[in-house]
Amino acid sequence: MTASDELRLLPWSGPEGKPCYLSADDGGGYMSRLADNIEAVQLGTAAELLDEASETLGDENAALEDVRQLAQELTGALRDVLRVATSRGHLLAANAPQRL
Repeated sequence: MTASDELRLLPWSGPEGKPCYLSADDGGGYMSRLADNIEAVQLGTAAELLDEASETLGDENAALEDVRQLAQELTGALRDVLRVATSRGHLLAANAPQRL
């Protein structure tokens, strides 16, 4: 749920890699639910890649090409996770009780 004057950073990029935002008063709309689902998939993918990275880096015989591919996938997953963290951090700040 966002404050009425807050924009939600969406978990995908727009044209030319620019961030996309959603202006909505509640988190129950179609686009908010879609963003929530995509964020969940992105976080799940990152967790799976972390497990794969542990296995690959523990394998002394891992091919260099496999390690490079893994690094590229981890870079994308880290980018996604940082976007989710940024978005959720803004949501937390927007919904935090006001201090007097």
